[in-house]
Amino acid sequence: MSRFAQVWRTSTVRLTATFIAIFIIFAILLMAFIGWQSSVQIQRQQADDIDREIRQFQRIEAMQGIRALAFAVNRLSSQPGPGIYYLGDASGLYLLGNVTDVPVEVVINPGVYSFDYERPNPLGDGPGDDLRPPRQREGVAVVRSVELANGMRLVVGRDVVERRGYSAIILQSFLVGVVGIILFSLIAGGITARRVLKRIDTIQQTSSKIMSGNLSERVPVTRRNDEFDQVAINLNAMLDRIEQLLQGLKEVTDNVAHDLKTPLTRLRNQAEGALRDTASVEDREKALEAVIVESDRLIKTFNALLMIARAEAGAPSGALSDINVSDIVADVAELYGPVAEDEGIAVETRIEPNVMLKANRELVGQAMVNLLENAVKYAKPDGDTPGKISVELRRDAGQVTICVADNGPGIPEADRRRVLERFVRLEKSRSEPGSGLGLSLVNAVAGLHGGTLSIEDNQPGVKAVIVLPAA
Repeated sequence: MSRFAQVWRTSTVRLTATFIAIFIIFAILLMAFIGWQSSVQIQRQQADDIDREIRQFQRIEAMQGIRALAFAVNRLSSQPGPGIYYLGDASGLYLLGNVTDVPVEVVINPGVYSFDYERPNPLGDGPGDDLRPPRQREGVAVVRSVELANGMRLVVGRDVVERRGYSAIILQSFLVGVVGIILFSLIAGGITARRVLKRIDTIQQTSSKIMSGNLSERVPVTRRNDEFDQVAINLNAMLDRIEQLLQGLKEVTDNVAHDLKTPLTRLRNQAEGALRDTASVEDREKALEAVIVESDRLIKTFNALLMIARAEAGAPSGALSDINVSDIVADVAELYGPVAEDEGIAVETRIEPNVMLKANRELVGQAMVNLLENAVKYAKPDGDTPGKISVELRRDAGQVTICVADNGPGIPEADRRRVLERFVRLEKSRSEPGSGLGLSLVNAVAGLHGGTLSIEDNQPGVKAVIVLPAA
């Protein structure tokens, strides 16, 4: 009983039961209407037959006389069937017909009547019954009584027992049909509810496994491609994203713990060294300066992490506005021009003017700063080859492309996706200062604006390409 109550509380079962009830009600009403119309049509047909025969008798009496009328009544009365015929004189006394006990008021007063009657069965009861007196046949008649032109009384009607038998058959068929419809609807509704509940139970079981800690579970998807499959596909996409974020959070936590342990240890050692009694004033000043430098590096790392988290979380309401990307890219390139010249690196720019974009000015500027810092860091001259950085901004059909390229040592193809992750630093860059968060921030900024960041081969060097949608 508790299982039934639990199933009944589900919306699927209640909606199915509602539709079944509506279907049954309309089916019953439709069948009742058909049965009622059939019975009415039979009654109308019988009334039309009675009126037609009366008109024929009146025509025979008017054109051929009493003898022809009597012959016609006698001929129809002797035939088997539901016909009721009675011919009486002017006073209503019986002359001809297959019914003799017609009520007096029916004979005297013309009109439509219904009454019980008895008449002999001319066929008997079986073989040899013609030697016996015919048995009386009981029935119910619907008749019409008229007075002929010569004053004689004529009663014509039909036995309605057969009609009522047919109505009983219609009623019986109606009841059987109603029972069949109810059973069929219950079976169909039960099968439908079972299938729907089975799909819902599958989603619930998957959710329970995920909540228990198994993040790799996914909702099964069938080949029917129905609405449940669409829900399952969306849920699986959401679960993939959640698993990816949790995995990224775990990696970030591990990387933060690993990469910050060394600078924090250096901070502690330098502070401890400055507190020694044997340390001179000059040593203490150098230790404090080193502590400040390490603290700045840590603050910069945490600021980068916060900015990445902000970008991946999405821009708050009102953070995006129409900006001139050409001015931002030109300003950052101009800012890093002298720094690159000090390192012997030439900076070339090909910036299309007045490129407008709906974006966050601060984040786009920070992304350009990170790209140019990396370019300056890794595009240092190698032997007789001068360093070179090119900055390009162009607007194509429906998108804005920002490209920062250098002619440094480059990045192997196998590592071009990995360098976009947090705290990833290749072996060649271990000797360079940094935290491994620069490209991660650029990738997060591109994703925030609905764009992409790709690392390509510049032959030689690296080309970082940001593609942002113009609208």
